[in-house]
Amino acid sequence: MAFALGTARDPGLQPERTSLAWTRTALAVLLNALVALRGAWIDGSAMLLATGAMLALAACALYGYGVHRGRVLLACEGQVPHPAGLARVAALVLLACATGVAGVAWHLLH
Repeated sequence: MAFALGTARDPGLQPERTSLAWTRTALAVLLNALVALRGAWIDGSAMLLATGAMLALAACALYGYGVHRGRVLLACEGQVPHPAGLARVAALVLLACATGVAGVAWHLLH
């Protein structure tokens, strides 16, 4: 099947698959966060607590980005979307990691 120049691409199920993949990734990260938090609860380890908190924040960021990306892909109707939301998600994950590292460093120094 030949496509004429200037016609919009049919996205098919790609937007839905993309959104579901981000959701599955967020769920996997969240499950790892819960395991780390459980370990922190049992052992009282500040490092596990910080790791679990960072993973939980990363899971929330991944899920939010997945929902955003799915909506953008569905709204574009075949056009190439602009990835402006990626910078916000990267900043959120970086902030979560920096907060966790600062918390662990504070705990180790006191």
